[in-house]
Amino acid sequence: MSVIKCDSVYKIFGTNAKKMLESSNGNVEAKVFQEAGCIVGVNNASFEVSKGEMLVVMGLSGSGKSTIAKLILMAIIPDSGKIVFEGEQIKNNPKSLKKIRMECQMVYQDPYDSINPRMKVGDIVSEPLQIHNIGNDLERKKIIMDALKEAKLEPTEEIVEKYPHMLSGGQRQRVVLARALIMRPKIIIADEPVSMLDVSIRAEILELMKEIQKNNNISFIYITHDLATAKYFGQNIIILYLGKIMEAGSINQVLMRPRHPYTQALIDAISEPNPDNLYKEKIIRINDPIDIDPFTGCRFRARCPYAIEKCKETPPLELNDGRKVACFVDID
Repeated sequence: MSVIKCDSVYKIFGTNAKKMLESSNGNVEAKVFQEAGCIVGVNNASFEVSKGEMLVVMGLSGSGKSTIAKLILMAIIPDSGKIVFEGEQIKNNPKSLKKIRMECQMVYQDPYDSINPRMKVGDIVSEPLQIHNIGNDLERKKIIMDALKEAKLEPTEEIVEKYPHMLSGGQRQRVVLARALIMRPKIIIADEPVSMLDVSIRAEILELMKEIQKNNNISFIYITHDLATAKYFGQNIIILYLGKIMEAGSINQVLMRPRHPYTQALIDAISEPNPDNLYKEKIIRINDPIDIDPFTGCRFRARCPYAIEKCKETPPLELNDGRKVACFVDID
């Protein structure tokens, strides 16, 4: 059974967006959205995460990755579609919100911004226990110490008494992971968790997250724009562009043999640590944007080197070569 399932989810930012979506029968290409200045943050997203699965959500800035995370946690409300957690639809009521916010935890990009600088580490990690009224003081202390040990923050007796400014960036992110673990969640959403860290620390944090996943059989949604860390951490991947899923499947299959031009362009843009590349022209298969309506047809056609007349229509996300692809063109 899936832990999280998103079914035809839309999120449109703008005045009266929900009412316009209903009146247009889900057609976000309708001219009414453009005229109202609406922005389609998530466009008909459907995917699911199984127990213990590590799903990567990949795309450039502004593609809708963080919006999906906020929708799952109901930090923002979807305009259409439904999000199901362990077989029950998440609704905007206290009982449903308490369940998802206890059993789905978040790890943010900047650890310093996501923890209170005036609180000691012990208080930061114990905050979810206090909010949800779990355990007495003695029980909470043991839970805190266990979570810090699992996040490899030792000696724990010293760490609990420190303030965030006394820790390194990597240690602060470990504190955030310990706080996420404290509730023993079913799923953790990690939104660019290593992008603010030194390169030398990134592998350590990713390895720690993999260890946490393995030891606890927790599902992970790993949000990133970095293909290198995506390949290292994930099992499956969805590729987003302007709020729409372009390609989805197993990470090895999608990254080794992409079937969508956007995925291909992302892979082309990866830098390879080879001195010979200094004297080679790197070819990225993407066009300069042309002035066409981004609301209609394939979202990527303005920059696609393979665009054809049929791309003026919206391609469905269909099974192709063992993965789902939203493209009319075969780029084999």
